[in-house]
Amino acid sequence: MKRLLIVDDEQIVREGLQAILLKSFPDMEIEEAKNGKMALEKAESFIPDLVLMDIKMPGMSGLETIQKINEINPTIKFIMITAYAEFEYAKSAMKLGVKDYLLKPSKASEVIQTVSKVINEINEEKKSRQESILQQNALKKVLTIVETDVVTQLLFDHVHEIHLDELVGLLHTPMTSEKFVMSILLPHDSESLYAEIKKRVRKVGSAWVGTLYGRQIPIIVFRQHHESFRSQAITLAREILSVANSEDRSGWFVGIGNVCDSLDKIRQSYQESLIATRDSSLPVKYLFYSDIPLAGSRIDGYHPKKIENKLFDQIRNGHWTDITKDVSELIGFFENKDVSLIETQQRVLELLWIISRVLNEIGVEPDTPLYSFQIKDFRQLRTETNHLLNQMWQSYTDYQNRVEDDTIKQIRHYIIEHSHKEISLDRISQKFELSPIYISKLFKEQLGVNYIAFLTECRLEKAKKLMLDPEKSLKEITFDVGYQDPNYFSKVFKKMYGESPTEYRRSLLGAKA
Repeated sequence: MKRLLIVDDEQIVREGLQAILLKSFPDMEIEEAKNGKMALEKAESFIPDLVLMDIKMPGMSGLETIQKINEINPTIKFIMITAYAEFEYAKSAMKLGVKDYLLKPSKASEVIQTVSKVINEINEEKKSRQESILQQNALKKVLTIVETDVVTQLLFDHVHEIHLDELVGLLHTPMTSEKFVMSILLPHDSESLYAEIKKRVRKVGSAWVGTLYGRQIPIIVFRQHHESFRSQAITLAREILSVANSEDRSGWFVGIGNVCDSLDKIRQSYQESLIATRDSSLPVKYLFYSDIPLAGSRIDGYHPKKIENKLFDQIRNGHWTDITKDVSELIGFFENKDVSLIETQQRVLELLWIISRVLNEIGVEPDTPLYSFQIKDFRQLRTETNHLLNQMWQSYTDYQNRVEDDTIKQIRHYIIEHSHKEISLDRISQKFELSPIYISKLFKEQLGVNYIAFLTECRLEKAKKLMLDPEKSLKEITFDVGYQDPNYFSKVFKKMYGESPTEYRRSLLGAKA
């Protein structure tokens, strides 16, 4: 049902127009105003879709009234009613967005034709606005999925070169040249807090929030140069911690990695942030990696960061024999360097803790590595350390054994069948009860590609098939295959196949003909 307002100082004109319109548009709501002042009041109370406006009226002219109504509601459309067809009036009316004219006197058919045309325009605009709102809402939902997947891929995997720039561009996050990672450690059973934490991060600054798995959330934060790194990180950490009950923050902790100057180095900052969460019992619930004190004096030939980075990669790749060998050799190295037993035990325990935390990241939940009694010599330290490593190795093996041999086939089939939907590593991990990081690892090892590349390939192959139907527009195809932005779809398609969807379709249909 449309609402129409007739504004004219002559009653006979108003009544005549109303009679003509109601005959052709019986469902239309029509009201009248005899001058500009009344028209302004009706514009606010009646809120018409269309106004038939007389140009020349006593007091406020029609053009002045249109200008004021536009200030109240710029979506209202206007048709001028006038016996004055002068050029100057036409120019002024066009500037105000008047859609058409009716000259006094007008035939009934002309009135109906002109009003019908503008109503059709109103309907098309309304439809377009509704589609735009739906697309924006869908895109907003998709961007959340894109964000968590980008973080997962950057921190745990290699993002395919074709897609990283496009995905990052799609997020529209204000990026800076420097960035760092914060790892949030939460209490058990705190999944309900994830949305609120994400909201607090958005409030404070520019960042990408990763997925919650187990008790951990990684966040890639972009440096803001109007304040110091420490100030920015502390402000964000406090905002996140404010989600917790101020009287009980046990289990909460924020580790903060060092600043790096490229996304290629972001994994280093992530690993540092994870190491900084190793002692969540500290009274202040956040810690910078750079503030972690060294365990004793500097030891020649011992490079802890190098060893830690190597451990991260060995654990993710499941190289347990190498881990056991390297840790055993490290104990022997400390013994030969005359490092005290207590300091050696502390340093080894820190490495065991790192192994435990990375296993948690993958989805494995081993027991916290602790020596069950007082170690008396290096031989005993080596034996007990091997025992703890074997326990963690067993936890890792048990986790892998839960995964059936054909799991990757099931996941692959699931992605092919659901590629047109809002599909993400998070959603797949929930369905198959595996960590998103482990799924990403399976893809690289067994299919030779990562998850994003495979999903994109599925969508574009489906798009190519749909292009054979000349009745389907490229915009429809974009949505049918799972994308929410036609421009983004076009860019990805061109990068993958070397030509735009339009060019590809033209050659495809031409060849078919």
